[in-house]
Amino acid sequence: MGSGLVLDLPLSGQFNWIVCHSVEHMKTNIASKIPDNQSHLLSFWDELSGEQQERLAAQIEQVDFDLIARLHSSDEKAEDWNDLAARAKTPSAIRLSGAGNKYSPDEATAAGEKALREGKVGVIVVAGGQGSRLGFPHPKGMYKIGPISDRTLFEIHADRMIAASQRYGATIPLYLMTSPATHEETVEYFAANSNCGLKDLQIFCQGTMPAVDAATGKLLLAEKDQLFLSPDGHGGTLAALENSGSLADMKSKGIEWLFYFQVDNPLVEIADPELIGYHILSGSEMTSQVIAKTDPAEKVGVVVSVDDVTRIIEYSDLPDEHAARTLDDGSLALWAGSIAVHVFDVAFLDAAKSQAAALPFHNASKKVPYIDDEGNRVEPAEPNATKFERFIFDLLPSAKNGLVVEVAESEGFAPLKNAPGAPKDTVESVKAAMVALHRGWAKAAGLNIADDAMIEINPRFAMDADELKSKLAGADSVESGKYFS
Repeated sequence: MGSGLVLDLPLSGQFNWIVCHSVEHMKTNIASKIPDNQSHLLSFWDELSGEQQERLAAQIEQVDFDLIARLHSSDEKAEDWNDLAARAKTPSAIRLSGAGNKYSPDEATAAGEKALREGKVGVIVVAGGQGSRLGFPHPKGMYKIGPISDRTLFEIHADRMIAASQRYGATIPLYLMTSPATHEETVEYFAANSNCGLKDLQIFCQGTMPAVDAATGKLLLAEKDQLFLSPDGHGGTLAALENSGSLADMKSKGIEWLFYFQVDNPLVEIADPELIGYHILSGSEMTSQVIAKTDPAEKVGVVVSVDDVTRIIEYSDLPDEHAARTLDDGSLALWAGSIAVHVFDVAFLDAAKSQAAALPFHNASKKVPYIDDEGNRVEPAEPNATKFERFIFDLLPSAKNGLVVEVAESEGFAPLKNAPGAPKDTVESVKAAMVALHRGWAKAAGLNIADDAMIEINPRFAMDADELKSKLAGADSVESGKYFS
């Protein structure tokens, strides 16, 4: 016999010996990758099943401990928001009034339609949120918001994508970004619903970042076998596009411009040719659509110009005195409310992916439940942890010819965020905004319709008032309760 270890054990005994040593090797391997101050992550290792050990090991493998340490111990000075807001000015913008606009709506629309017909436009929707505040423990995109049709947010957006593809004679690819909390259910939803009719759909998951104890920098355990992980913010879109191969897919298809929006806004005019056209004609690398704020307390970030650099100040960072600052005509000085609708040059995103500073991490103080050293679950009453997030709008300062384009709130922004009883952004207010928009189309098309009539128009029937008029040629009125599909 050749040399080597001979096990004089029953077959089952040999198997147990191998498993035991394999588990021990896994623990040793993982422990070697953990800094001394994070050794608590393996405190409950011996209590875990093999499956639980593998899950914990896999999560730890993904952690960049050096990055976490730098982020937690960063001594960079926090932004002086009061000083920034004091120096902030109204950004150069394409206004609805037309005053000072370099290009007309017709010129912009023509340029955008040309890009769409040539198949050079893609769309990305950020759909990582759950409907927790709505009492809906599922991906928010699955929420049924159609005022009459009961269609989900996903269906409404898909119908708009299909209608645009048909109008311009080119398939528009949709890149749908989920989060770990919504990914599996979202994939199952689209599989069960034949991709909602979409011909080119790619679903990918954004990354996560662990939360740390604010005082010590130690990673928190959500369970004995799991780190507390949360999505890395909508700024994680850039890394997720690259890691999923979606960015490479865009380039292979000749996609030059990417339309970005968030899933909770059913009013967004996906692949809006006018917005895309302004972006192209202006030579912009990143364009942001905004609404004109009328209430200083409205919870949207504001796009501003500080020292000739376009950037966004989040509403939570904007001091009240500057939020309420007015111009001579009484309008808000910092009026450009961000609605998370953007157009990007794909080449700009491709270049930005290798520039870490383009999307810095932000530290956020949060209440995070965790497992303590004794294995007990702790529900903190006050913020105890730091989460790390990136924001996509942090690309604005580095974008060449960054552009701001105004849209009427009634035509482009009705986000579904809050449970009934909130002042706005509720199920009721969003449905009312959808009905009001479609009722306005009917009136613009010359149809008689009561001011309180309930109607809903699927974009596959009509994408605007002009198309509605042509579809209903000969009709003179619309009855309440009508769903045009």
